Formats: sequence, structure tokens, C-alpha cells
Amino acid sequence: MQKKRYNRIKIVLLENEKSNIWLAEELSVSRTTVSKWCTNDNQPTVETLFKIAEVLGVNVCELLVTGKKN
Repeated sequence: MQKKRYNRIKIVLLENEKSNIWLAEELSVSRTTVSKWCTNDNQPTVETLFKIAEVLGVNVCELLVTGKKN
């Protein structure tokens, strides 16, 4: 069974040529925390999602997986 994806943080980081380490430093959180967000093992809070969007310069909606099936 495939793991459910809720966020696109890893994809948006790649698109913006940023690393997990960079994001961890920008948000003052551990690298492990960011890694778990990127693998969808854990999810950031709504407040943190907005902070992530702000530091990446994207709309918060870009960080979320839509419910649509392609």
C-alpha cells in the first residue's frame, strides 16, 4: 500500500532550489523535523505551513496536495 501524501514541501523545496537544511535553519527547527515533513511521516501545523510558504515565497496552497485525481 502506498503511503498517503498530504503536503508538497519536498517538491516545492526542489522547485525553489532549496534544501531541507536551509528550511530548518530558516524556521529554527531541527533537520529531522523538516525531513519528516518532506517524507510525509509528520505534518507541520497550519501556522508552520504559512511560515514555510512565507520563507519560500509561495502561496500556502502550493504546499498542499489537492484531493483531485489526475
